[in-house]
Amino acid sequence: MADKTTSSAVSKEEQLKKLSYISMIRSLLPIIGLVVVFLVFNSLTKGRMIKNISLVMSQIYVTMIAATGVFFIMTMGGLDFSQGSILGISSIVVCMVSKTSVPLAILAGIAAGAGIGAINGFFYVKRKIKSFIVTICTMFLFRGIIKYLTSSAPVGGSAKLVLMNTDRLKLTCTLVIVIAGFIAFHFTRFGIDLRAIGAGEKAAKFAGIRTDRMKFLIYVLAGAITGFAAFINVIKVGSVTASGGNQLETQILIALVLGGMPITGGAKSRFLNVIIGSLLYIVLTSGLTMIGLTTQAMQLIQGVVFLIFVAVFADRESLKVIK
Repeated sequence: MADKTTSSAVSKEEQLKKLSYISMIRSLLPIIGLVVVFLVFNSLTKGRMIKNISLVMSQIYVTMIAATGVFFIMTMGGLDFSQGSILGISSIVVCMVSKTSVPLAILAGIAAGAGIGAINGFFYVKRKIKSFIVTICTMFLFRGIIKYLTSSAPVGGSAKLVLMNTDRLKLTCTLVIVIAGFIAFHFTRFGIDLRAIGAGEKAAKFAGIRTDRMKFLIYVLAGAITGFAAFINVIKVGSVTASGGNQLETQILIALVLGGMPITGGAKSRFLNVIIGSLLYIVLTSGLTMIGLTTQAMQLIQGVVFLIFVAVFADRESLKVIK
């Protein structure tokens, strides 16, 4: 009897070691993937990837900033497909208000993003509608408003906006958001509560977490962060067209999954998913562009890569319907 008990304990210990080994491999895959993809495309483009590294990096700022807010949403088990529309509306607001004051325009963009996030949060939390349904609806709603506001001509901003288009400013803004998000997620109660909600909302409630309040505020926060990203988006050209923010939600989702973000969120979420995923997505996209592939071929390859990473990082034991 004692032998059976000992054998069972050893077997469980081996299983835990195996699971730990698999988890470690999964966490390292995105980093390995980033290095491999960069080296492959640098070779295929005959060194152009390294030569144009500043140009490649200039495309990452908006995606990485907006992905920070969506990361918080996905950690608690939700989704947000309205990010592109939030960026478009906030960019229009920034352009309009910038003619009065640029600092005021930045605050107005953040407020506009937070307002749309509050609408998402209200219907998700108070009306108990699934997050992906709510955000798809608001995506189409505000995309229509964007097209209406830009139907006759692009919405232009103050000339001061374009003068602010420097890599130093954009890098500084991105680092501030990323570092603040990293500290908040890994070293404060904020991150603990988020992971708890993602791991199990009922258990989180019993632990004393005000889950409904937290979920609402996270959508407001994500909208506000994307509203700030609108400022970075606008200073590149100084205006907004009907396509402003188009496909941003897809870019963010792909970037996070490429970075190893668990589809179900929870305790396995790591803020490194945002950084590695955004870098990997931009390197992949830029590399395919430099090779000279058509848009259709690029979408095909991105779809295949996305599918592979979803298959690798989807936790089948805990997979459930997105909240």
